[in-house]
Amino acid sequence: MKAFKLTLIAAAVASLVSPLAAQAADTEFDNFTPMTGDTTPMNPGSATPYKLSSPNFSQQTIADRATQNALVPGSNSGNWDMIAANETGPNAGRYLFMPWEIFSTTAPTKAGVQRIDLQDSNYNTRTTTIVAAGTQNFSSGDASRWTPWGGYLTAEESWGTGSTAGRLFEITDPTTAAANSANFVQRSVIPRVSHEGLAFDSNNSLYFVDELNGGSIYKYVSANPFASTGNDFFAAGQTFAMKVGNGGQFEGNNAAAITGLASWEAITDLTGAALAGVSTVLADGTIDGRASADNANVLGTGFNRPEDLEIQTLANGDQFLYFTTTDSDDNANSGDGRGRVYSFNLTSYEVKLFADSHTTDAATGLEAGVAFKNPDNLAIDSEGNIYIVEDQDGGVEDVWYALDADRDGVAESVSKWISLTTQGAESTGLYFDKFNANKAYINVQHPADGIDRTIELTAAPVPVPGAAWLFGSAIMGFLGVKRRNKA
Repeated sequence: MKAFKLTLIAAAVASLVSPLAAQAADTEFDNFTPMTGDTTPMNPGSATPYKLSSPNFSQQTIADRATQNALVPGSNSGNWDMIAANETGPNAGRYLFMPWEIFSTTAPTKAGVQRIDLQDSNYNTRTTTIVAAGTQNFSSGDASRWTPWGGYLTAEESWGTGSTAGRLFEITDPTTAAANSANFVQRSVIPRVSHEGLAFDSNNSLYFVDELNGGSIYKYVSANPFASTGNDFFAAGQTFAMKVGNGGQFEGNNAAAITGLASWEAITDLTGAALAGVSTVLADGTIDGRASADNANVLGTGFNRPEDLEIQTLANGDQFLYFTTTDSDDNANSGDGRGRVYSFNLTSYEVKLFADSHTTDAATGLEAGVAFKNPDNLAIDSEGNIYIVEDQDGGVEDVWYALDADRDGVAESVSKWISLTTQGAESTGLYFDKFNANKAYINVQHPADGIDRTIELTAAPVPVPGAAWLFGSAIMGFLGVKRRNKA
């Protein structure tokens, strides 16, 4: 099923024709052979925890929890979650940031945030906790996103009726903060929900989800969308909940996918304060996003445990918002772990089913079926390809590559790209480096040995035989043809 991708040929010819053409953001991560079957879980965990779909892929641990706790005993509570990098500003691309998804109902919460310096060759010094465990009772840190103005956002996945959790925070000094000293600011204009995915569109509207069986998709529109600071961006703005069709639906168990034209229904006023007859206000004055979306005057659409969000920009400038619904089921059997990925065109307002268990598995030509389980995290590589990370234990958990060649918001196929082999663990936070198209990072959290890891993935160019090189150089230099993986 693997098509030969002549990346080296195209790059070499382009470098002769135009030095600038050779700098195109091309990736080798989409050049692989789709895998089948599950892996054998390993316990204890491994420093190389993934089965890879190409011999030209490699992996290495660049940070681990055991080392952090050996250097400062008891400092790192684990469950490393979503990854973001400093995508703009000084030293752009140098640092990775991630929160800890730790929560306890019987003891103080112990979530924090750490930073990894990719330019520090010293394994023992490159990782720094910048938000100490339990700061401001931070619990179940999950979300992770770099902002257009140069801050870093994270948020709490924890939630409960009348809860003080479900908050969104900004670190305003993410690259310069010393150990345990980051400026960690709650942005209370954002309604409280069980947060995971965060994404900004080209107008700097901020999208987020409520990770609930029946949770909604939300959009915050700042009164100052191109602000240069978080203080100004979050000073005032209006939040909306997505309503597909007439609204009020819920995927539930065995319900149909929820597709069609959508609208945005306000759940706050223009300043972010309560909207009369709609908003539910909590004891601290913040808005309950969950109850407000369910209001009879809103009827936000309820998806079955929406988790991650990503935005893809097409060549014509249109944008797709992709989101996962980890527990949505389509066969009246919630035990087999089926789920869905949706696309939402931000221009046409149409929601489509992007991928689910009925999508073709490129390795077999058949429906993916129960092999495609509980889609959780999403990531996009430099060529706009979508990757789907499952929420499963190691041994049956995979990361899938979704092929949408015509970019219509519906995948033609999915392919097993990498598989986790560490017993008891799950993958999270897959992030493709914005400055190196052949680097990516992914976290392995809560493994059986308790050692969370950040893994660096690298894709090397595929060697081209000499005869093919000579032939390709002569032909492709004039035609500019490049075959892409259609696996």
